[in-house]
Amino acid sequence: MKLPITRALGLIAALATVSIWAAFLLVTRFAVQGSFTVEEILVLRIVPGALVLAPLMWRMGVLPRRESWPRALILMVGASAVFPYVVSKGLAYAPASDGGALAPGMLPFWTALAAYALAREIPGPRRRIGLAMILAGAMVVSLWQIYSGADENAWKGHLMFLIGSGCFAVFSVVFRQSGLSSLHAMVIGLFWGAVLITPLLLATGNVSFASVSWGDITVMIIMQSFIIGILAMFLFGYAVQSLGAAETAAFGALTPILALLGGALFLGESVTLLKVFGVALVVVGVFLASGVLSRSSTESTA
Repeated sequence: MKLPITRALGLIAALATVSIWAAFLLVTRFAVQGSFTVEEILVLRIVPGALVLAPLMWRMGVLPRRESWPRALILMVGASAVFPYVVSKGLAYAPASDGGALAPGMLPFWTALAAYALAREIPGPRRRIGLAMILAGAMVVSLWQIYSGADENAWKGHLMFLIGSGCFAVFSVVFRQSGLSSLHAMVIGLFWGAVLITPLLLATGNVSFASVSWGDITVMIIMQSFIIGILAMFLFGYAVQSLGAAETAAFGALTPILALLGGALFLGESVTLLKVFGVALVVVGVFLASGVLSRSSTESTA
């Protein structure tokens, strides 16, 4: 049977999206272990993208309408600044392979909690099993290093991965309730990230780029701002339109796998059987929590 072109492009977009999400963890881990500070990386992520999308800011507006200030603040800096900063800070302490399981891997779990707290949404039985598997897998990935003493500072990174994932989960629920398009939300986030967060980053004294070359800066702008910050959003939006939200979310199960493999192949990170088991639990849990199986069973009985 011939695959429809729209669905084929949707599958490609979904695969590219999760690959970029994994690349964010790998590239950022490599950068913070090298000559970049976390603050420099975030400046390079926010400012170039804000300049490129400045015409859209003028046309679409940069204020979330009909939102309370707490919710508006979440939309303004939650995804563009807070999430990448906290996760990037975590990557200064813990491997990217851990980040894959504890940041994007834990996202469905935190999103379910945020959806219940903010919208009283209750997941079905199959999704609850998936969420429990995600939590169990995250505990395996995190606790084995604490008990084994593999890296005494890894717990700091793990904590930041969990906090960053939780922040993005709250943002995702507020964003869904806001009625904003993905593009408009990104425009708002980049504008306020540049206006509010960039001065704070500069004030830390950790943004000098004294230890990096212009070539490294250029590569980091392309990766962090244009590919990770902008392209991934367009690809994700296209995948949702082509495949649906549930099926696209199921592809998120690949991110921990790609981060684990990429960390081992490109960064020389250690991989143990216990970590593989923990990541496998998270992967299966993300797939179940996506709701794609419930959608498939519903369609088959329709």
